[in-house]
Amino acid sequence: MKTFFVGLIFLLAVAMLTGIGFLFFPFLIVLGLVLRFIFTLMFVIFAIWLLGKLIIFILCKLKN
Repeated sequence: MKTFFVGLIFLLAVAMLTGIGFLFFPFLIVLGLVLRFIFTLMFVIFAIWLLGKLIIFILCKLKN
C-alpha cells in the first residue's frame, strides 16, 4: 500500500510540474522575443560604434 501512495504522489507531482510548465510557456515565448530584440539592438549599437571607429581610423591615416 505504501508503494502505491509513493507512486501516486510522484504522478501528482509530475502532473503539477507539467501544468506549471504549460502555464509558463507564453512567458517563455515573450522572453525569447524580448531577448531577440535586446540582442538585435545591442548588435546595431555595436555596428554603429565600430563604423565610427573605422571612420576615425581612416581619417587619422589620411591626415598623416
